[in-house]
Amino acid sequence: MEHPFINNISDKSLEELQTQISDLQKKLGFAYRTGNGPLISQINMAINSYQAACGKKMDDMIKKQNMGATINIQKQ
Repeated sequence: MEHPFINNISDKSLEELQTQISDLQKKLGFAYRTGNGPLISQINMAINSYQAACGKKMDDMIKKQNMGATINIQKQ
């Protein structure tokens, strides 16, 4: 499920997305230590949104590289 207050993360770079995920995971650790259930849910939802955007960017990068489905293993 996407977090309703996160907008336009598709225009961020892969590095920015990964940095944001890392920051959110630190905040999630704090939320677990304090036992704040609603905050844990919100941060998890935000992390899922950023991870989905990161996965989409990775998929797009792989498609742009146009790697074929075959791998040549013949000796030369």
